[in-house]
Amino acid sequence: MSSVPERGDLDEEYTWALDEMFATDDEWEEAYAAVESRLDELDEYEGRVAESADTLLAVLELREELMRQVSNVASYARMRSDEDTRDQEYQALSARAQSLASDASSAASFIEPELQRADRETLDGYLDAEPELRRYEHYLDDVMRMKPHTRSPEVEELLAELSEVTGASSDIYGMLSNADMTFPTVEKPDGSEVQVTQSNFTSLLKNTDRDFRQRVYEGYMDEWGDFRNTVAASLKNSVKADVKTARARDYDTARAAALDGPNVPVEVYDTLVETVGDNLDVLQRHVDLKADRLGVDEVAMYDLYAPLTADEAPDIEYEQAKEWVVEAVAPLGEDYQSRLAEGLESRWVDVYENTGKRSGAYSGGTYDSQPYILMNYQDDAASVFTLAHELGHSMHSELTSDEQPYVYSNYEIFTAEVASTVNEALLTHHLLDTVEDETLRRHILDEYLERFRSTLFRQTLFADFEHRIHGISEEGGALTPDTLDETYGDLKREYYANADVDERIEREWMRIPHFYYNYYVYQYATGISAANAIVERILDEGEPAATDYLDFLKQGSREYPLELLRGAGVDMATPAPVRAAIDAYEGYVAEFEDLA
Repeated sequence: MSSVPERGDLDEEYTWALDEMFATDDEWEEAYAAVESRLDELDEYEGRVAESADTLLAVLELREELMRQVSNVASYARMRSDEDTRDQEYQALSARAQSLASDASSAASFIEPELQRADRETLDGYLDAEPELRRYEHYLDDVMRMKPHTRSPEVEELLAELSEVTGASSDIYGMLSNADMTFPTVEKPDGSEVQVTQSNFTSLLKNTDRDFRQRVYEGYMDEWGDFRNTVAASLKNSVKADVKTARARDYDTARAAALDGPNVPVEVYDTLVETVGDNLDVLQRHVDLKADRLGVDEVAMYDLYAPLTADEAPDIEYEQAKEWVVEAVAPLGEDYQSRLAEGLESRWVDVYENTGKRSGAYSGGTYDSQPYILMNYQDDAASVFTLAHELGHSMHSELTSDEQPYVYSNYEIFTAEVASTVNEALLTHHLLDTVEDETLRRHILDEYLERFRSTLFRQTLFADFEHRIHGISEEGGALTPDTLDETYGDLKREYYANADVDERIEREWMRIPHFYYNYYVYQYATGISAANAIVERILDEGEPAATDYLDFLKQGSREYPLELLRGAGVDMATPAPVRAAIDAYEGYVAEFEDLA
């Protein structure tokens, strides 16, 4: 039987170096106590934020210092908890850190309402009088932009204090899906057994044995079905929190509130959904190709991840994956490439799955730390692409931290997903240009097709679903399990009109943690669209285009996302990048048809 190892059985070289942040938990406790004791220093400035240039600079610098310390404390605690979500000690540390972050936000909540009560002429005068304030110029523009949706200091403090409560649905869902649920053990074609997990589910669906895929799919989805009411209640309350928070800030909809934060027009969202929806024939061409390659009349939902090649996918060890990713980013220049390579040798990555480990992958860390990447590496092509993806995020953070002050270090997800998918696209081009093994080439092309399908089409489907269920809540409707199933199932049948969309897939919404992130998923689809355009420009124009892209990475959040992307040569206010991405996807489908 294939089993998942315990945390203590992993070699240290394949775990992230969290001791670089805090050598011991006692050191973390000291940092926690130190910043907790300093939060009341902000009280000295309440009512005085805009009284002078000196006072304004002092309060902004104090908040920045405290928030950096809180970020370090919270990031460490969360990552320790993610190593093994069953560990009660680190769960407790993470909960305390979340409370501290909420307290810090509450303590600083008076700053922006007070700034917004000042007139712009006064603030401009302060910028002229105190050169050190110049670095906050874009921040101040953003604060004044949000004035119509900022409440009184008392209400802002209350909203900040409630953030821990409004985020509770996501925490509950995470504990349920990662720690409490036990997915079935399934017999493999060779007679051995494997336990299905959150991390290996998609990998198992790539097995070439169709009966095995069906058993995995049905057992996994049936386990979710046993928790149907619980997960529906969790998502319903998460949506309600989004809606009520938006109304508290005088927005018409939760979507308007979510997109106004990064200053992304709602038209960008609508353009994405409409453009993808108008081109579902390209997705369905991929599905028809899959049916032909699998030798079936109709693709079932457990066939969607099945490879287009009958050959068993070759194992790709982690060391090989590192080598390929480093080689692939060469078009971005020697500095970028060498820094990425150094990070891979400096234990940025927590590589392998262990029992209780958080599923999926992410890039973490703080402004003051090295990047940290959580993975659940599975020795397959998907894991290689995930490594490239997360390293894109990490390098974005590294370059931003080098060039920008802390206030602009937390770039928006809208731009973050560009950095990650640029690396994926470069990896694809590199491997198709250099790998000679035809079996592996077919699997690489198949993997990239799957990532295009999953990122551009699947995430847009998710975005449409998310918008629809928020609309139901905003109109006073009830988000029951049946409503959620029906809404999701209708979209699945629209997108996969030429496939067998069964009843089990209607509950797929239950397994998507990103639905708790408040209009997050659409940015994967816009990200791959922008990334495709950037990579094509880099490969066509060389160094000038690469320089523009690196400058984009170095800007952090110093400008609004659409302006940053225009500097890299992409205008996401138009449908052109989405259409171009769909064209590229169709080209890869055609390439596989020719190769086959």
